[in-house]
Amino acid sequence: MNDISPISADPGNALAPDHTLYGLPVTALSDPAPGSPAHTALFLQDVVLDSTDVDHFLNNFARVTADFLSLLDHEVHCGVILLRPRHTETLASSSTDALALDRLQYSYGDGPCLTAVRTQQPVYITDTRADDRWPAYTSAVAGRGMLSILGVPIPLEGEACCGLNLYSSAVDGFSPEAIAAAEAFAREASRSLRLAVRMGQLSDKAEHLSAALNSRTVIDLAIGMVMGQNRCSQAAAATILKSAASRRQVKLRVLAEEVVYTVNNEAPVTHFD
Repeated sequence: MNDISPISADPGNALAPDHTLYGLPVTALSDPAPGSPAHTALFLQDVVLDSTDVDHFLNNFARVTADFLSLLDHEVHCGVILLRPRHTETLASSSTDALALDRLQYSYGDGPCLTAVRTQQPVYITDTRADDRWPAYTSAVAGRGMLSILGVPIPLEGEACCGLNLYSSAVDGFSPEAIAAAEAFAREASRSLRLAVRMGQLSDKAEHLSAALNSRTVIDLAIGMVMGQNRCSQAAAATILKSAASRRQVKLRVLAEEVVYTVNNEAPVTHFD
């Protein structure tokens, strides 16, 4: 039976601060108690910090969720779906099987996971062979070996809706504890997703700032060289460089790089990376 946190407590085996789960770092258990919402939140923050961008975070999240809910006698597949007006897509999946199962549900236009996202309420099918709410769809899923399905909404702001699609190869494959764990993951995923998006935006801004600083440095170097060659002021050198760039119909930075290369016989090097 699973805890509702990513790690089950084991008093006889305390984890060191550098312990990892599914290749991802986790906070030492001496902080929030395992099974607590704070522990799940810290775990997903580690997933965010281990991810290079939002797509990477979502795929890590889907994989970790599926691994945590899987048991020895059955495997769980996880998809993260986004539902927008007139458009539905899988943002991330734990496996190619999860992606195929999501697309199968989209092809029928409705199903437990889509309903969970639309209504913002969990939907659970304990046996796809016996459920009569979406008979055509559940029959097709059962034919692929998935015998229980859990749809859990991920709270988001705005028009878009997001959710977890969880598929199990066992009948009644999600215990009450597993359902509680999935709901806890979904709640914290909403916060972690906002953090991942914010970090991605900050990373983009940093890259743009670095590019701007690099460009400005190369141009300043070229202006200095023009000043030395023409024995003129900085303003006059800048005007000369801009006029030459305009006549040649090239960007000022490109011309500046050519000027620096002509003098040094090597490409300019900046230090803002």
